[in-house]
Amino acid sequence: MHAIIGRTVEIKALRQGFDSKEAEFIAVYGRRRVGKTYLIRQVIQESQYTSLELSGIKDGSLKQQLANFIAAMSQTFHLSLIAQTPKNWKEAFSILTQETMRLEPSKRIIVFFDELPWLATPKSQLIQQLDYFWNNYWSKDPRFKLVVCGSAASWMLEKLILAKGGLYNRITKTILLQPFKLHETEEFLHSRTIKLNRSQILELYMVMGGIPHYLKNIEQNKSATQVIDQLCFSSSGLLFQEFSHLFESLFDAGDRHQEIVTAIAKNHYGISRNDLLKAINMKSGGRFEKLIRELEASGFVKKFIPYGKSAHNQYFKVIDEYSLFYLQWIAPLKQDSLAIRKNYWHTQINSAKWQSWGGYAYESVCYKHIDQIILKLGLENIGCKIGSWRYTPNKESLKGAQIDLLFDRDDNTITLCEIKFNSSEYTISKEYALKLLERNNIFSTVTRTKKQLFTCFITNEKLKTNVWSEEIVDQNICAEDLF
Repeated sequence: MHAIIGRTVEIKALRQGFDSKEAEFIAVYGRRRVGKTYLIRQVIQESQYTSLELSGIKDGSLKQQLANFIAAMSQTFHLSLIAQTPKNWKEAFSILTQETMRLEPSKRIIVFFDELPWLATPKSQLIQQLDYFWNNYWSKDPRFKLVVCGSAASWMLEKLILAKGGLYNRITKTILLQPFKLHETEEFLHSRTIKLNRSQILELYMVMGGIPHYLKNIEQNKSATQVIDQLCFSSSGLLFQEFSHLFESLFDAGDRHQEIVTAIAKNHYGISRNDLLKAINMKSGGRFEKLIRELEASGFVKKFIPYGKSAHNQYFKVIDEYSLFYLQWIAPLKQDSLAIRKNYWHTQINSAKWQSWGGYAYESVCYKHIDQIILKLGLENIGCKIGSWRYTPNKESLKGAQIDLLFDRDDNTITLCEIKFNSSEYTISKEYALKLLERNNIFSTVTRTKKQLFTCFITNEKLKTNVWSEEIVDQNICAEDLF
């Protein structure tokens, strides 16, 4: 196994749980392919405690799951005398409890149920039995460490972490595993001797995000363009078919989830709740809320309230880099049955469509690295509300205006951020400078703010210094700072 990159907080939490003097019930969840299983296995391996691992089978029967359980039991406890598969989870957990009790008092046992949502087949009563055995036996044994994991984040939250039944408040540690940030992505690639500079890494991140499983498929001695061509625009490429597989593996009604993500992704600045309901021909209610909650928990969609709007003005935005890239570039080729040319991505990287996509994708990356931006702005000790702002005029006297990112600060100021993606140093022209000044005036007029306004440019390459940058830009942050 390769050494774990990052994950410092998560590793510490797992180690503390395994080494504690009490029984532990640890729940780990996060987006598919983010490295949950790898992390847990690595920490279990280094602990050198007795361990049992059982992985759920997607769409597997109860009999198949139980057969795998007894096989795992036999491997851990050397149960040569037990050949018969348990009839149900009550019987299975009784065997586990009996074998645990036979362990020496100094021994610890880590039980790891991977992809628990797949293990919990319909009518299997797994959750009910897990509840019963934890409350009546395992929680009373300080040697017992139970770790459950699942990619169906909404299921994990509803059935375990936020459960209102017998497992309510039983989870001792909850770990949400997030995709890598840019600096972790860089460290991960370098650990695998992928020698790419930060500009190349940024381009890859804009396509696939910080998903370890995607990143580990990057080959050495290939440019970002070559990697994207290979993984995204080859019929055998990992990311060419991945989109539908993601939803099928996470959700029972994956088609509906895909429809929602596709509708939201068409609106780069986000879509209102009412407009989304119209786009997917759905009524407001519990079913819609459940679908959105599942997409949010799985890292595809983010709910937000635009600056100056009230809490009932909900908007939604797709935040998964790969989903945005797939819907913008790969899906249209499939839909139109177009033959993909060799080196397709290479032919697109100087196009207007590429430039437009780059702007939106880089904006998404910036939102994932708000902490780094706050640090660069020197706001780590200043309270602030973070958001975006858009004005659609209803009077002829005012023009429309859009602000990509803003920080409404407690020190009576607001930092307005302009996010720009360019293949070289970005140059502010006189025309664009006047447009920004007008935008700031519109913002002040519409919001009626009396706060001091600062302007920050967030660019991938550095901002070129000229008379206009010196006139209107108070601070420049570039991609290098996001690392």
